[in-house]
Amino acid sequence: MTVHFIGAGPGAADLITLRGRDLIARCPVCLYAGSLVPEEVVAFAPQDARVIDTASLNLDQIMTEIAQADEQDQDVARVHSGDPSLYGAIGEQIRRLKQLNIDYTITPGVPAFAASAAALGLELTLPDVSQTIVLTRTAMKSSAMPPGEELAELGRSGATLAIHLSARNLRQVCRDLIPHYGADCPVALVYRASWPDQEIIRGTLADIREKTRAAKLTRTALVLVGRVLADNDATDSRLYAPDHKHILRPIG
Repeated sequence: MTVHFIGAGPGAADLITLRGRDLIARCPVCLYAGSLVPEEVVAFAPQDARVIDTASLNLDQIMTEIAQADEQDQDVARVHSGDPSLYGAIGEQIRRLKQLNIDYTITPGVPAFAASAAALGLELTLPDVSQTIVLTRTAMKSSAMPPGEELAELGRSGATLAIHLSARNLRQVCRDLIPHYGADCPVALVYRASWPDQEIIRGTLADIREKTRAAKLTRTALVLVGRVLADNDATDSRLYAPDHKHILRPIG
């Protein structure tokens, strides 16, 4: 018996990987986070599969379902939104599985920041603008950020920021970042990237909070901050420069 942690992608059912889809299709038990994973994704499960929405379950209850599947030698598709390595809470589940001597695999998924960039129609790494993306979040009711990872500290880098789980904390986000990025720095809030009801709010650190409050979007949104969001006449990369020599494109 094996538990397969599967990244469902950002929302659209056709953005799940082929491997993830096929694993769901062959597992007799499917546990999924119903608040974040659309039913169209778990519809790939066998017709007679036991499909359980874990949104209302705690860790002990989830592990009870997995233990029951183990007793019946039934593989489990454990479906998480986005990519399970990012804020997927799979770490504590893996520790329990190791205690129970249950095998597991991890199948990556399309992360929300990639789906958001696609929705915005832009590249997040532009030459001379930003070559670094920081994936982070802010602390509200969730666990505290480790020392040195507070947003005000990360903002010193000037890198493009992909801030998760923070649509309700924009006051603090803007307060922490304006000293480093400037009040005019472009910001985009992408609500439910790739879902049918996707919404995008563009603004700056000076006004994004007010715009988001007016739209009443407080959950399931990613906040992107950085100069790459502006209309940039950026320097072309060296990758395709005529005088850029490499093994597959020798000069002369």
